[in-house]
Amino acid sequence: MKYNKEYILRLAKGYALLNAVEHDGKAAVGPVMGKIIAEEPMLRRYAKEIVNIVKEVVEEVNRLSLDKQKKLLEEDYSWIIDKRRSKKKEFEKKLPPLPNAREGNIITRFAPNPDFIIHLGNARPAILSYEYAKMYKGKMILRFEDTDPRIKRPLPEAYHLIREDLKWLGVKWDEEYIQSLRLHIYYDYAKKLLEVGGGYIDDNPAEVYRKYRDSGMLEKYPPRKRPVEDNLELWDKMLEGYFDEGEAVYRVKTDPTFKDPSIRDWVALRIINTSKNPHPLVGDKYIVWPTYNFAAAIDDHLMGVTHILRAREHMQNTTKQKFLYEHFKWMYPDVIHFGRLKLEDIVMSKSAISVLIMKGVAIGLDDPRFATIAGLRRRGIKPQAIRELILEVGIKQSDAKISYVNLASLNKNIIDPQSIRLMAVFDPVPVSVTNIPWRERIFEIPLHPSGRLGYRTISISGPSLELLVSNDDLELFKSNNMIRLMELFNIEILKVSKNKIEAKYHSSEVDIAREHNAPIIQWVLPHNSIEIELIYIDKLKFVTKKGLIEKYASHLQRNEIIQMIRVGFAKLDQIEKTDKGLLQKYFFLHE
Repeated sequence: MKYNKEYILRLAKGYALLNAVEHDGKAAVGPVMGKIIAEEPMLRRYAKEIVNIVKEVVEEVNRLSLDKQKKLLEEDYSWIIDKRRSKKKEFEKKLPPLPNAREGNIITRFAPNPDFIIHLGNARPAILSYEYAKMYKGKMILRFEDTDPRIKRPLPEAYHLIREDLKWLGVKWDEEYIQSLRLHIYYDYAKKLLEVGGGYIDDNPAEVYRKYRDSGMLEKYPPRKRPVEDNLELWDKMLEGYFDEGEAVYRVKTDPTFKDPSIRDWVALRIINTSKNPHPLVGDKYIVWPTYNFAAAIDDHLMGVTHILRAREHMQNTTKQKFLYEHFKWMYPDVIHFGRLKLEDIVMSKSAISVLIMKGVAIGLDDPRFATIAGLRRRGIKPQAIRELILEVGIKQSDAKISYVNLASLNKNIIDPQSIRLMAVFDPVPVSVTNIPWRERIFEIPLHPSGRLGYRTISISGPSLELLVSNDDLELFKSNNMIRLMELFNIEILKVSKNKIEAKYHSSEVDIAREHNAPIIQWVLPHNSIEIELIYIDKLKFVTKKGLIEKYASHLQRNEIIQMIRVGFAKLDQIEKTDKGLLQKYFFLHE
């Protein structure tokens, strides 16, 4: 017997269940075949027979409910999960150890401001925080820092979109908090800070405060010298609405001579007119709002955060928050500051993206020209590629400039084994082939060079044939006497004009094509193709090429990735119906 069918069935069932559980209950044949061949490369020669077994198993698994799939995977196929875990350990090895870290006692957090969705830069602390929590068998917290309803006003949809992006990235959190729902907690600690003499209410104009601060006289600033009782009374007035926006702020006492003036007695809470600027979650219920540094510092302590991973630009915030911790006699978490992550050739700046959206240039938050997670996903980048990129960069303090080519290389390694190959032509030129020595012949063409993703069949009738090739290949026809039509046969070139190529059948053997150094050209049949638009991204511009692709592409679902032979990988973004039939629109992903 060529192979043990029972073993193949068990392997297929395990990987089908795993694939289904990871994709909302729906397994796919391609990924399951890929796993089997990767595990047993010797089975490659039997891929054609094995794919039929896999199809049956996938159909069987997809008929089960998601709960049933999970139960079977955990109870009868747990060894598949163990294999996955062992492979993921290599990611953990890429990360250096955390300072003062003990297994089981690590708590990290990812704290996005929901005024925008996640981009590649702030996916970095999310992924690192999750990976470290997992490495040390600790936990990770997701905390929405949404306490600025005026300048960094939260987007109502951002809370959900951020959660979805994190799930897509494979980031799992153990606890979730929303700061705008915790204002009563910050008020309690603001009062406690006044009681220990660590803060004061400043009801002077800002320019008066700055005059004392910048002249080195902050220690003698009158509001700073008020007794605790007066500050508590003024605090109550702030909460009751006695002061209007800008008339009073709450300051944390720091070193009044600290070398960086911005750190001296920083603002912890301020008044925001929520009648004019209502918060999307709590409306105008509150008028006194904590600043980022006050709310984040209080929460990190109360939530037991042990390690904070954030960008180097937050170093000033770390210094500010430590003064608050000193007043409360708390121990500050270990902090790891890393440099900025910049992805070249793609827009990552939140402000730049916002401007493009406001101007109507962008097609949405998931515009594939943007380095938002939604944009990268729409373009066709896989979450594994993003995770690998982040883990490779790690926690270096220096800034990291990453070319899109680097990300594309990681992505290609992931999608290549799972992407079917199809032929497409652009700006088509007709080719007339005569002298075909058969009336009809069925060609079986593999969907992947390995053969593990199955085959498609194309019927070729003689004695003459009309097909289409790309206009870009016209020069190859002019400069060669012989051309190999991919997966078909060799043709001898008779005449080449701008609008048509005339040729005749020469031979079928690949070896003959090699002897003549014949180029291999992709092609499509006019009656067996559908219209496509391939959209390239050139900085901030979309460049569209129109063409035709094999009719087999009609089996594709939206968001599927294929490789257009001799063109590159592309993701199917839209499917439209026209008078001529189907029109598929693809985003070019990378070579």
